[in-house]
Amino acid sequence: MHYRSITNINIYDSLALDRFATQMSANRYLKLTGDGQVQLIEDSYTGYVRSQDFAYLESVDPESYNPPNALTSAQIRECIPGAIAYIKRAMQQPNRYLWGGTIPPDYDCSGLMQAAFVSMGIWIPRDAYQQEAFVEAITLEAIKPGDLVFFGVDKATHVGMYLGEGQYIHSSGQEHGNDGVRINSLAGGNRVADWYAQQLRGAGRVNRCLQPSLAIG
Repeated sequence: MHYRSITNINIYDSLALDRFATQMSANRYLKLTGDGQVQLIEDSYTGYVRSQDFAYLESVDPESYNPPNALTSAQIRECIPGAIAYIKRAMQQPNRYLWGGTIPPDYDCSGLMQAAFVSMGIWIPRDAYQQEAFVEAITLEAIKPGDLVFFGVDKATHVGMYLGEGQYIHSSGQEHGNDGVRINSLAGGNRVADWYAQQLRGAGRVNRCLQPSLAIG
């Protein structure tokens, strides 16, 4: 069965339904994959939906699905100012860090990046380590505004967007972060920036659109 959401829906990471995996915004598509699990069509992300939330899913004919447009790298570069503006607007709203958050006003790190690019019609993967694998790796010397910066030890566990002049914007948690969307320096300089500076892995540039990798039919 294939469905379209008619409102925002929470997707959970287990049958316990006690922690978000991600959030499904209105007008996204999903399919049932078995054992109560669902898979979001645009980015292949999987999770579980509360039974009562199926009331907000509209059964659809798979033939009605229109995949996201594939943009050229040049077209994507033209969209970068809009993605940056989206994140700056998110920072201006009262917000806090929310694990699995992809819908205003509360985001996690990779959910904010995905939402910013989706606002410009550009789909990228959901999690930080997936985003790191998806982008074109670049050196920190070549970094430009709109590029993603990745943090973590064994793999990317955090991501932000570079703004220029050594600054990046990100949604970070409570223990080592800002508990919401803020700007920090790659070089450090305060409690949060110093923590992430120790884990800076590198940077990457979004130059393609994620296309659904599964047949909806």
